Amino acid sequence: MNKFRTHNCSELSEKDLDKKVVISGWLHRRRDHGNLIFIDIRDHYGITQCVTENNNKFFSILEKIKPESVIKITGKVIKRKKETENLELKTGKIEIKIENLEILSNAKELPIPVFGEQDYPEDIRLKYRFLDLRREEMHKNIVLRSKVISFIRSEMLGLGFLEYQTPILTSSSPEGARDFLVPSRLNPGKFYALPQAPQQFKQLIMVSGFDKYFQIAPCFRDEDARADRSPGEFYQLDLEMSFVEQEDVFKVVEKLFLNLFQKFSSKKILSEKFPRIPYRDAMLKYGTDKPDLRNPLVIKDVTNIFQRDDVKFDIFKKLVNSGSKVRAILTKNTKNKPRSFFDNIDKWAKDQGASGLAYFTFEKEKKISAKGPVGKFFSEDALTEIKKQCEAEIGDSIFFACGKQNDVEKILANARTKIAEDLKLIDDDVFAFCWVVDYPMFEKDEKTNKIIFSHNPFSMPQGDIKNMKFDNPLEIKAYQYDIVCNGVELSSGAIRNHIPELMYKLFSIVGYSAKDVNDKFSGMINALSYGAPPHGGIAPGIDRIVMLLANKKNIREVTLFPMNQNAQDLMMSAPSDVEIKQLKELGLKLDIKKN
Repeated sequence: MNKFRTHNCSELSEKDLDKKVVISGWLHRRRDHGNLIFIDIRDHYGITQCVTENNNKFFSILEKIKPESVIKITGKVIKRKKETENLELKTGKIEIKIENLEILSNAKELPIPVFGEQDYPEDIRLKYRFLDLRREEMHKNIVLRSKVISFIRSEMLGLGFLEYQTPILTSSSPEGARDFLVPSRLNPGKFYALPQAPQQFKQLIMVSGFDKYFQIAPCFRDEDARADRSPGEFYQLDLEMSFVEQEDVFKVVEKLFLNLFQKFSSKKILSEKFPRIPYRDAMLKYGTDKPDLRNPLVIKDVTNIFQRDDVKFDIFKKLVNSGSKVRAILTKNTKNKPRSFFDNIDKWAKDQGASGLAYFTFEKEKKISAKGPVGKFFSEDALTEIKKQCEAEIGDSIFFACGKQNDVEKILANARTKIAEDLKLIDDDVFAFCWVVDYPMFEKDEKTNKIIFSHNPFSMPQGDIKNMKFDNPLEIKAYQYDIVCNGVELSSGAIRNHIPELMYKLFSIVGYSAKDVNDKFSGMINALSYGAPPHGGIAPGIDRIVMLLANKKNIREVTLFPMNQNAQDLMMSAPSDVEIKQLKELGLKLDIKKN
């Protein structure tokens, strides 16, 4: 018999009454009633209440022992009085009458309490992460993460995929985010890179003749932290398939996600056939390629209205004449909203760095009119046209933004969320998935005015490959796609370019010579030259999936040992200094200027 426990802290029930048992765990909570002491003892599985009277020799020890000390209790299972039952606990109808107590490990004074779920500063939580993870909600999040990963593995195997492991030490890539570099001792002056993703390797697996690959892959990117992105490392479900088109990838991912989200959440899935939204439509209607489809508000382009002679809104008209766009958000039946609602939205926009949002509300007495600060600048005919284009009705309101297309898209994407939240239009009990498709292959860099890849340089362009024309590269679309849920991008993916001649041509458009491609992507281009199947894949982020399932806003709430915003591990004091001897072995010398 295990000397520390006969049962865990979630197993005991009324069927165990009068049994002598042993349990071990952390002292979660103590309640001193004078003649009685009740303690809750907690382990990974749950909580069991124990009790002792003041004539017990261990009574004085229990009075003094600090919370989170690890103890072993021996005693008899007894029934709780009806009025003291706790039906929220599996063990809530019984308790253990303490016969023996052994302290296995004493705890110091706690820097953060484990009992209760009150908020604490993130730096304290991360420094004492081992305590933070004992808290019920955090513990559940990490258990959920483990179960999600296990479920994904099982589902992928069931779908005919096999799991393969790709290298962690690889070569640096000129595309994408900053690499984490690792100096080579055996090859002085040269560096490995930690993989930003197993992108090239998983393509090489397809070239090697394996048909369906997946991996729960660690990825490393030296980039700034955000709520939905770690600054150092993250995990993704990496998958690739041979002899597939875009819809074949969608079919696999939709089946997996439907099963996964229905398994681990009671929320409704808005549409089991995920909508396909072309990139340009997404930017026009939602201002972002990460649309939250729970939000019913839609953006409309009304630039042409401000080219009419019967519109006297001169500020916008001058901007439109110089190339600016005007876009609008319609809010339904907001005629009875107080002036403060509209002014607060306008003030919010100014706080975001925009010039504000113009607005009015459609009214009708004898004729259509517009109530609001800018309503007087529009004729009845102009208002009728706006009403038609925005599919508005009397009593609806319009918010306008004017400026460069990128700026208008950005402010209205955020305004769409802000307005919907203020009007309580978003259903938090829903998962709304969609695919964003038809990304442009190229885009123009705003700073340099040069043509660059807009997404993934290894993607297959759309169209007749044999007769493709490249004179207008900004019009070329790619078989690239993102999967989005509730405004969170879960993954990007693509059908890959498996034709070397086409790859040379596409890279030449952004200024790479054939020699550049051969030098920088030698492994890939060489492999593709020996017969490569058409293939494609995707890599949904594990952290973001679990974040959605756990209903959290920050992936650090679903990650065991995350770094802080400055890419520091406060618990392990990383990154840290290293000894001169270690640097010499690697042929390195630090050249850091101190302030």
